[in-house]
Amino acid sequence: MGMGAVQVFFLLQLWALIDMALCSSLSGLRVELTHVDSNGNFSKFELLQRAALRSSHRVARLTSADGGSGAVVKATDAGSGQVQASVHAGSGEFLMDLAIGTPSLAYSAILDTGSDLIWTQCKPCVRCFSQPSAVFDPSISSTYKKLPCTGELCHALPTSRCAAAFDCKYLYTYGDSSSTQGVLASETFELGSDAKPTAVPGVAFGCGDTNVGNGFSQGAGIVGLGRGPLSLISQLGLGKFSYCLTSLDQSKKSPLLFGSLADLSASEGTAAVQSIPLLKNPQQPSFYYLPLKGITVGGTRLQIPSSAFVLQQDGTGGVIIDSGTSITYLEAAAYRQVKRAFLNQVQLRAADGSDVGLDVCFSLPAGASSVTVPKLTFNFDGADLDLPAENYLIADSSTGLLCLTIMGSRGLSIIGNFQQQNLHILYDLKQEILSFVPTQCDKL
Repeated sequence: MGMGAVQVFFLLQLWALIDMALCSSLSGLRVELTHVDSNGNFSKFELLQRAALRSSHRVARLTSADGGSGAVVKATDAGSGQVQASVHAGSGEFLMDLAIGTPSLAYSAILDTGSDLIWTQCKPCVRCFSQPSAVFDPSISSTYKKLPCTGELCHALPTSRCAAAFDCKYLYTYGDSSSTQGVLASETFELGSDAKPTAVPGVAFGCGDTNVGNGFSQGAGIVGLGRGPLSLISQLGLGKFSYCLTSLDQSKKSPLLFGSLADLSASEGTAAVQSIPLLKNPQQPSFYYLPLKGITVGGTRLQIPSSAFVLQQDGTGGVIIDSGTSITYLEAAAYRQVKRAFLNQVQLRAADGSDVGLDVCFSLPAGASSVTVPKLTFNFDGADLDLPAENYLIADSSTGLLCLTIMGSRGLSIIGNFQQQNLHILYDLKQEILSFVPTQCDKL
């Protein structure tokens, strides 16, 4: 096997449960993640179809998403006790377990680094999608409070207006006809286990009575983890967070860490921590942009135009890292080069992957347990991310397909969570640095 090749072993299961455990104070927070479809009785082929479909919707949302702006507002101090939350993962997005209100109502929401607003569906519903848990009723909560349209957080919304009694009415759109609208309010959120939850008062969130979107129904809303003042990370007043996603064929716990607990030192082994600058886009201030300079396949640096990954002055283009997109999307000119390289270097017959929702697929040899494939490296400004084969290829013996989990896009490129498996990734918002190190995440 050459230096530019690696060996990929066929996965017996496409996706599996990822459980994540969470405990912290406001200076440090640990969260648990679980896959969206972890409780569904789906075959590997069906799960891959669902993930690819959700990813295509996600790309539409991200490429047209509006970012908030405004001053960072810290949340009310929750005391020095331990705060816990839990997040679970599925075949595309990750769900975070929360409880809201007094008395509290448990629900799950999509964890989204590509947006800011925290929101859930609220009664009385004008238009609501079907969700697994009960819909939140603000009229029976003693800690529910509508926020004024004159406040900083209302002004941070991309679209808002004054309603009766100066309440802040919002409309938050994600593209592909997905949106939520309702009233911006504050509530007490409970994070952690049912046995010992910790209450965090005064969290601003959208109480949505009109909510539309195909990708939302696995949970009851969204927890925004973007860079803007409405996001959970900003409201908690924490300057950094990290996560480490386990392999998708495991049911082991994976951590999402905030504040002082977001530290890569526990992950350091034989591999060195690498760091790259986080870039900002004033036109899309919520996104985490990365300085991707090139891509290497099978040891050969591809002839990708220098403009392919550049963040343009008008806010278009660039590369973001996103926990809510399952597969990676590359700008068209770059994707054509990657596609050509894999078709030329993989010594297997090309196959039609349209039923799976993927573009580059190959027919697996009958009875084979492994095949040799080219190595894939993302060349960043200051670091090279060498991906293991299971982070960019998926094999399914039932369909006889080996598929590349990368697709083409227009303008914006997105590094998805499939490519982030078994990487401990740290977002340091004070230093404006993203760091990563290969880690056996189920042991962290």
